[in-house]
This record gives sequence, C-alpha cells and structure tokens, in this order.
Amino acid sequence: GAVVSASMETLKHGHAQFLHFDVADETAWEVGVACGGEVDIFVRRMTPEVMEAFQRGQSSDEIFALSTVVQGPEDLLGRELSYFPDGNRIGGIAPGLDEEILRITASQFEDKQPQQVKLRENIELFIDVMPPPPTLVIVGGVHIAVALTKIAKATGFRVIVVDPRRQFGTQVRFPEADEIIQKWPDEAFEQIKLNRNTAVAMLTHDPKIDDPGLLTVLPSKVYYVGALGSQKTQAARRERLLAAGLAPKLLDRLHGPIGLDLGGRSPEEIALAVMAEVVQKRYQD
Repeated sequence: GAVVSASMETLKHGHAQFLHFDVADETAWEVGVACGGEVDIFVRRMTPEVMEAFQRGQSSDEIFALSTVVQGPEDLLGRELSYFPDGNRIGGIAPGLDEEILRITASQFEDKQPQQVKLRENIELFIDVMPPPPTLVIVGGVHIAVALTKIAKATGFRVIVVDPRRQFGTQVRFPEADEIIQKWPDEAFEQIKLNRNTAVAMLTHDPKIDDPGLLTVLPSKVYYVGALGSQKTQAARRERLLAAGLAPKLLDRLHGPIGLDLGGRSPEEIALAVMAEVVQKRYQD
C-alpha cells in the first residue's frame, strides 16, 4: 500500500523516491507479510529513454544494462543511463559521471547480476542487467506444439513456430506465438537469431523436416536442442545425421527422446516434460 501511494505521488509530481521498510517478525503479519525483514524500494517514472532501451533490447535480442541513481543530490536522483555491449548508450546522468559509470557497467555484462555501487561519497548507483527474453523455437505445428507454446509463454519465453506445412503453422492454431514461419527449418533458421539464449524443440517426427533443421541448428550456439521420438527413432536419426556428415560431438548435444521423463503421455504432459528440460538446461549452463 505504501509503495502504491508513493508511486501515485511520483507519477503526479515526477520526483523519485527511495523507500526503506524494516518490519519485525512479531509485527510482520499485521502488515501482510509472512515474516519480518528489510527491503529498499526505489520509485521513479519510466522515462521515454528507458522505454527506448527496453524496446531495442526486446526487438534485437540484445542485453543491456540500466544504471539508475538511487541515492544522491536531488537533481541527479532517478537519472538513468542505458548501455549496450556494442558501446551504444541511451540517456545520461551527468557529463562528469557518465564515463565512470560506463566503465563500471561494462564489467556487469558477463555475470548478468544486478549491483549497487557507491560512486562517490553521496552518490549510489543501481545497475540492473536486462537480458532479452529467452527464445524457444518449435519446429512442427503439431498437437504437442500447441500446448508447449502456451507453457513457454507462461514461463516468459518468446516463441517462434516453424512449419512448412501451411495447415499446421497458422495463427489460428498458435495465437500465443510471437512469430510463425512457414518455411523449411533450415531456411527458417537463416532468419532466426540462434544464440546462447535460444532453445529448439523438433516435434514433427518427420525426417524430411527434422533432419535438415538438426543439421543446421546443432552446430550453432543454441543452448538446447531436443527432438521427439522413441529410442528406436533416435537411433535411426543418429545414423542418418552421422551419414550426412554431422560430427559425433555435435550430435551428442541432441536431447532425445525429448523432455524429462515425467511419465506423462498426453500432449499437455509431454509439453510440460519438454519445457521442464528446456528450463533445466538453461540454468545448468
């Protein structure tokens, strides 16, 4: 309630606010929390410059760092600087501080962890690293893919559905998908940014669709590749891909049968197993 009131005041007057709450265990229930503790909350308006940085990061799959003055002189409080690894910046805090802030910010991209930094005696900076949302590419607009798209969106993934068969890869079947590409997988992957933030699920169970896609995606930087099919199907697939020239080391990256073994059999249960493995692999790396 206090944060909502402060937010309304900030929206009205534009002044950023630093709020500190310290709740004892014995009074925690009275204010609606399970236990006591301390929390600091910084309230400021979302500026057009920050929105521009968010939109660029989302549209280009770029990580960026947002630096905000959370303690300091009133004329600097709430000022922000967004910085991208390619050196581009949006916004600014102060001419004498920006270069110092950029040097500190550049070191944050590797560990991707937020950090609070004391610049000078009376200035504190909060640096929040904003990675793009993870992407799940689903090849095959089958019944499992319909359920998988919904689960992936619920867990914060950007979803791209690929299927050259026009009756399968449609907006009607996949209203939640961010993008639908009606091309063969090897062609579709040419227009998709395959990076360490991307997972791929091959679900068609059709060699003429899955195999060209696997030959393209397994050598890429994606962090996860899984393919639908039984142990027998996987063995036959392995022989075909080896014969096509794929290196055994790259083939070992393939998760097949796809998904964690949860014991489920329905399309929704299989989709859950696939998503569980995608999330598990993401945090293992």
